[in-house]
Amino acid sequence: MIALSGVRSSCDMLARNSDLWRFAASIRAWFKYKINSSQEFVIGGYSPGNPLDALIVGYYESGKLYYAAKVRNGFVRHLRREVSKKLKSLETADCPFANLPEKKRTPWALTRAEMKNCRWLRPDSVAQIDFTEWTPDGHLRESKFVALREDKNPRHVVRET
Repeated sequence: MIALSGVRSSCDMLARNSDLWRFAASIRAWFKYKINSSQEFVIGGYSPGNPLDALIVGYYESGKLYYAAKVRNGFVRHLRREVSKKLKSLETADCPFANLPEKKRTPWALTRAEMKNCRWLRPDSVAQIDFTEWTPDGHLRESKFVALREDKNPRHVVRET
């Protein structure tokens, strides 16, 4: 039986195996469970790979598209090919994001040098993305692709709190 101990942060929950109450000091008696958020994001580009390495996603605010993350996780080989085929027809020469390039280099940032390798898209597609939390500078931490959302209008995708 698992008894919940509490929430350590916005993305973690600790639980203890109540059958092991005698061994509360033992590290093996505690388990960590990830709690993810999920939201729709507009696909504004991708970095090429085999056939794509990462999606570049964002959200609308005051009529402008803002960059939120590079999403690499959640793909298997056949899914990468399928998503890549759907996005090829949306390619354009211009970056659709209002806040790129970023000046500050962080693990989540997209700098001018990295942007040279990106393929930009008309912001007409939406993806469902799981993530653990928003970083202080407005990026997604531990993002993961879930699915394409053809039922959503990209202009209605905003940052959820």
